[in-house]
Order: sequence, then C-alpha cells, then structure tokens
Amino acid sequence: MSTITISNLHKRYGSVAAVDGVTLEIPTSSVFGILGPNGAGKTTIFKCMLNLAQPNAGAIRYEGRPLSAPLFERIAYVPERSVLYDWMTIAEHLEMNRRAYATFDSGRAGELLEQFNVDRRKRARALSKGMRTAAMVAFAFARNAEVLILDEPTGGLDPVNQRHVLSLMINEAARGNSVIFSSHQIGQVERAAERIAIVDRGRLVLEGLVDDLKADRKIVEGIFPDTRFRLDGIADDARVARTDRTERIVRLLVTAGADEIAQRLSGTGATAVRVLDLNLEDIFLYAVSPATATTDVIAEERVL
Repeated sequence: MSTITISNLHKRYGSVAAVDGVTLEIPTSSVFGILGPNGAGKTTIFKCMLNLAQPNAGAIRYEGRPLSAPLFERIAYVPERSVLYDWMTIAEHLEMNRRAYATFDSGRAGELLEQFNVDRRKRARALSKGMRTAAMVAFAFARNAEVLILDEPTGGLDPVNQRHVLSLMINEAARGNSVIFSSHQIGQVERAAERIAIVDRGRLVLEGLVDDLKADRKIVEGIFPDTRFRLDGIADDARVARTDRTERIVRLLVTAGADEIAQRLSGTGATAVRVLDLNLEDIFLYAVSPATATTDVIAEERVL
C-alpha cells in the first residue's frame, strides 16, 4: 500500500488554480521529489497534504485513511520559510521539540545540529537563512517520523550541508520511511529521488521513476542532404512527443523505441543519425519549457 495517495486534488485561490487535478501515489521507503517552476503548486500540494490549506476537491489518504490528529505524530514537516521563534535560542527550540513529540530524539538532534555547525546558544534571529533551514531539518529528522515532507530543505545551505541533507533523506528511506521533498536544484533531485513528479501551473505533467524516465526518453537526430526532406509519417508516431526542424537537421523527442525510430529516420535519407540521452534537467525543461530545452550533452551515440 502506498504511504500517501493524492487523488484528483484541486485547490483554487480566487480565480487562480494553484493545484489542478493532481493525482499521485507516494510509496513507502522511498525518496519522492516534486519539481516545478516557481508558482507551479508544489507548496500548495504540501499544505493540502497537511491540512494547512483545504482543497476544493479531491482526497488525500495516508495508508488509506484521511489525515487525523494521531497521524501528525508520524509526520514531520519542514516549510520553505522559517517557523523558528526569533526570540528563542536553538537549545530552547530543541527542548520544546523534546516536550512536544514523544518520538523526538534529543541526542540525534544535537548530533545533527553539530553536523550542520548550528550554534545552539544563538537565538534564531541571529542565524542566517541557511542555518535556520539546517536547524529545522535537524529537528524534523530527530522526530523519527515515518513521513517527512520537506519544502526546499536545502534553501540557503552551503554545498557541504546540502550534501548532508541529501544523505539524510536517502538514509531515511533506507530505514523504511518516506521522504517527499521539493527543490529548485534539479541535480539534487536527480541525486536523491527514486521517483519524481513534475508540476507546472498546478497540473501534473510528468511522473515516474527517475531511471525509467531517463531510459525511455531520448532525442533521435538526423541530418538530411538538403532542406526539402520528408519524414514519411515519423512525426505522427505516438512515441514521438516533439519534432524540431532546423535547416537540414531534425530532432525527435521520443518516449520509447528510440532505436526503431532512428532506423526509420535513416530510411528516409537522413545521414549521421544518432540517439542522444537526456538528463533530468533536459526532461524537466522539455516538460515545462520546451523552447529552452537543449540536448547539447551527448551521453550515447549510435550512427546508423
């Protein structure tokens, strides 16, 4: 059974559809990344998952049940903006969390604060944005929660501490818990997440295992002798998601069967036909902003 099931979720703010019919299944013991441009609806999805915002339609279930007070003990949340109290020291925040949550591990929290180089003696107002984020992450992971929902959990952190956060997420999944996080840094998502969802303007545009998405989606490129070439129906193949023509060059974004499409393209007279791999950034850009997508990095080439 999936830890979390989101079914046909809708949330509007006035005339704006912040979330528009999103359906997702988030399995147990996994790291699930949510990608999207600014304003895509990522934070709103998280707020609906936690009853911080009431959806206009749809349902969210945790192991088949709606969110209830007892389930909150099993969920840890790190919002994008700091929720630390400015006037309290980090040590006082640690003690507050110890008293609030039965499963809170003060020892682990102290170790994580030390790992992130957060001074427990300082008041929250004296910390940088990154150090506030690090403190919230430390407290969340010390909760020993079964589900962690992390909204931009590396915001403001230096590269070393960003790597610490990614390692924590991967280790948490290995312990049998579920981590759902959003990030603007696609490289981080590619490094940590097993499965991703890409949202744009409130809609789910792509979802799946990272390895499967990268294995299935390819660019097939060919060069023709002149500009008056014909593709003989290749562009109408259901596996061809997009066709770009520039002078004598054609590039086909395919979702399956790249080698077969390449053979067909070669049969139409194209020369130097090759298959190009896409990284997660390419896949993301083709999903939300095709005009800016590039295929400059060639990881695999087969000339037919």
